[in-house]
Amino acid sequence: MHDIRSIRENPEAFDAALARRGLEPVAQKLISLDEERRALTTQVQVAQSRRNEASKLIGAAMAKGDKDTAETIKVEVAAIKEEMPAIEARADEAAAKLKAELEIIPNLPSEDVPDGAGEDENVEVARWGTPRSFDFTPKEHADLAPALGMDFETGARLSGARFTFLRGDMARLHRALGQFMLDVQTHEHGYEECNPPVLVRDEAMYGTDKLPKFAEDSFRTTDDRWLIPTSEVSLTASVMGELLDDSALPMRLTALTLCFRSEAGAAGRDTRGFIRQHQFEKCELVSIVRSEDSEAEHDRMVRAAEAILERLDLPYRKLLLCTGDMGFGARKTYDLEVWLPGQGAYREISSCSNTGDFQARRMNTRYRPAGEQKTTQFVHTLNGSGLAVGRTLVAVLENYQNEDGTVTVPSALQPYMGGIERLMAET
Repeated sequence: MHDIRSIRENPEAFDAALARRGLEPVAQKLISLDEERRALTTQVQVAQSRRNEASKLIGAAMAKGDKDTAETIKVEVAAIKEEMPAIEARADEAAAKLKAELEIIPNLPSEDVPDGAGEDENVEVARWGTPRSFDFTPKEHADLAPALGMDFETGARLSGARFTFLRGDMARLHRALGQFMLDVQTHEHGYEECNPPVLVRDEAMYGTDKLPKFAEDSFRTTDDRWLIPTSEVSLTASVMGELLDDSALPMRLTALTLCFRSEAGAAGRDTRGFIRQHQFEKCELVSIVRSEDSEAEHDRMVRAAEAILERLDLPYRKLLLCTGDMGFGARKTYDLEVWLPGQGAYREISSCSNTGDFQARRMNTRYRPAGEQKTTQFVHTLNGSGLAVGRTLVAVLENYQNEDGTVTVPSALQPYMGGIERLMAET
């Protein structure tokens, strides 16, 4: 959410930042709506003030025995009371109109984010690892994995497209990946492990900028709760409405949860295989920090995600997303793309974003800086994948496949696999 006062003070800068995202100027429209809201609010306040003043004058007139004056003022008060509901309703309507406009405007990009219309203009800033040389033609996971326990047919029969049933050692490897990620992020990078709800109320989705704009991308239950698209929602919203003490920051939270996405806007993309599912697991990273610390925290979070890939010896590249490819709530985003030899391409496996105070304003989450008695500031929130478990499983399958159709278990995961060193087809 944007601060209307900041927009009033510098409308040109606001529109210029939106233009970098390819959006039309809206500052003057917002300012006009705000002027209407403020004028109506002033009318309400003036009417309330006059009503209160007149009520006192009635008492004074009655005390003096001046019944005529008292009756005249009573008529005025009655008229004010009759008019006020309509004025208040118009003020509420004007405030709602302004809020409805503000809440669908994306975050403004950081100055160091490259301009661009889409993913082709993202900037590669680093690359790690050397893709493995195969002495056979590597398979895509969708061709390799069914014999090893990745059962697409049963998943589809149970739930429809984009659901998968994992069996045996494939299911165990998936579980091992999630456990490994949690252990690394908690033991080595200082994240606090959490086990949050995967069903949340509107307020949690709204505060983390998933509503109202992206309602159709998520699943809603019959009791009007939402299945989380990522535990970013639950973890970030855990401080919704709070005034945090400076000593509580930074807060670093992680969770391994099921995630659910309807993928309403992704028709035709990655419908084959395990990359884009309606139900998946992800090890989420969330940081809640002081405003001056968010840039350094962003770099720290990216390193925490990179560490998983490096420990698994999975080649990857790091991209700084351009203005046209960033998510709605992000002011700056780094994507990590892992090498998939079966596809012969790098594919996204983690996205780490700094949202600044964009979510905090929607959640009304502040902190009191050390030494301050009255002054408060909005926190900055960051979120990232550390990592997406299913996509990491895909990367392991493709990078560690053998010519005989088996898959070697990475050494970092073998302690979690009970001595299993290879995934093999059941005979």
